[in-house]
Amino acid sequence: MALCARAQQQSHFKGTKEPHFTRVDSLRGSITRERAWWDVVSYDLQVNVTPSDSTFSGSNTITYKVLKADSVMQIDLQYPMAIDSVAMDIDSLKISTKTKLEFERDSNVWYIRMRKSEKIGTEKKVTIFYHGKPKVAVNAPWDGGVVWTKDSLGRTWVATACQGLGASVWWPNKDHQSDEPQYMTISVTVPQDLVDVSNGRLKIKFPNKEDNTVTYVWYVSNPINNYDVALNIGHYKEIKDTYNGEGGKLDLDYWVLDYNVERAKKHFEVVKPMLKCFEYWFGKYPFYKDSYKLVDAPHLGMEHQSAVAYGNGYQMGYKGRDLSGTGQGLKWDFIIVHESGHEWFGNNITTRDIADMWVHEGFTNYSETLFTECQYGEEAGNEYQMGTRKNIKNDIPIIGHYGVNNEGSGDMYYKGATLVHMIRQIIDDDEAFRQLLRDMNRDFGGLTISSAEVEQYIMDKTGKDLRKTFDQYLRDTTLPELQYRIVGQVLYFRWSSDIQNFDMPVKVTVGIDNFQFIHPGPRWATANLSYMDPKYFKVDKKFYIKVKEMKTVKEMKDALKK
Repeated sequence: MALCARAQQQSHFKGTKEPHFTRVDSLRGSITRERAWWDVVSYDLQVNVTPSDSTFSGSNTITYKVLKADSVMQIDLQYPMAIDSVAMDIDSLKISTKTKLEFERDSNVWYIRMRKSEKIGTEKKVTIFYHGKPKVAVNAPWDGGVVWTKDSLGRTWVATACQGLGASVWWPNKDHQSDEPQYMTISVTVPQDLVDVSNGRLKIKFPNKEDNTVTYVWYVSNPINNYDVALNIGHYKEIKDTYNGEGGKLDLDYWVLDYNVERAKKHFEVVKPMLKCFEYWFGKYPFYKDSYKLVDAPHLGMEHQSAVAYGNGYQMGYKGRDLSGTGQGLKWDFIIVHESGHEWFGNNITTRDIADMWVHEGFTNYSETLFTECQYGEEAGNEYQMGTRKNIKNDIPIIGHYGVNNEGSGDMYYKGATLVHMIRQIIDDDEAFRQLLRDMNRDFGGLTISSAEVEQYIMDKTGKDLRKTFDQYLRDTTLPELQYRIVGQVLYFRWSSDIQNFDMPVKVTVGIDNFQFIHPGPRWATANLSYMDPKYFKVDKKFYIKVKEMKTVKEMKDALKK
């Protein structure tokens, strides 16, 4: 997301007050029986947007595969939207008594009753007709929904932004990140003077003379998570370009309001060097078939797959500010870089449960550091990364509660990126670190995964046991303290941490241009400094830890008692 997560201000840590979750939370966030028996193959979404009364109406045909024998299907569509009717296996969008299905509502969940359980392994289709006034976004993209506004010339401008809140705020679907359609069609009908820009490729547009509307048909050929599906409706003009990347020729399409064409041509020049940087570090752009798009948006921005929403006002930084406080963040447009980084982490690699959203946001936040490094050098990248740490709150754990649609702390951004940066230091080989990121996008691309799988993958690839490191930074809110004392030529060192047997290696300086790793544990250990100069000793600041020098033996003994 554009920045800062919509974190729940509750914690499941150290006896702090447990958040209260409702049955509605469980229905939304868990794999219920009514969700488990079927797998989405594709969506064919058709939406009529009427700006004059802020309504949506249309249908969604879901092609699904039967995994288990069952006959009640859970579909999500939030108040005040409503399902009108449901039909099974129809092609002409006409319902008969033979195809019509019964359904009932339970809050934001709708239960559709199939006529019978189908044979496991078969593919079936169900079409859901719906209408309503979707929730208006109060402060998109954080408090999401649909944005109904005017451009600077007073003309209609509409957009969707629904991460966290969920795609079911405006269209019926299986609203859970674990199940992505393998492909999708998005057909949007709007008044004839407007243009809709959605995900994927524009296949056709055609006028509807009977009601003075026009329909835009977009096709997404890659798996896509539901919250990425987007409508952008306004007076758009297209700027076409191409980029020669790792996957060949990539079409670049910039859809901007008609009066922004010239400024966009200049401002969006950052896209090609950005893509070059990201392809170097992460592997080829994941969606060559669907193109890369930037779309003017009436909100700050969102990582809508292959149609990145842009609303940063054609300025550098984050709304003109440097979030690192170092000056490095004013050299580039935050929204273009951050939201495009999500094409790899969040869109290509997607977590099954939003409790693990640090995988999206931590790696994407680190993409800002890598871009800064690519453009301005390693020192600039390190300065930017270190500067962003002032934004870490250490309020609640980064990983949230599973199965209840609950994100963890907003620290998933900066602390998540800091964790990635420390893993890079521990690997101590930038080429190996680069291959790790590229391999992740190759092996997890198009899949939905968990934090646990990512953690194990990193350990398997690096051959390093980082279990305690992940627990410390993802599941805890405290910082480990490296305690040390130098006596003559002997270095004493240990970790003080709430994580039992915390054992993260850390890099220290032991002389001029002389670095080495030490491997502290909970007990005092020693290293002989006979070949070092103790006066140069310092701990690498790239590690996000506390450091304390012990002055006496008593301090050392007392530390063990705590």
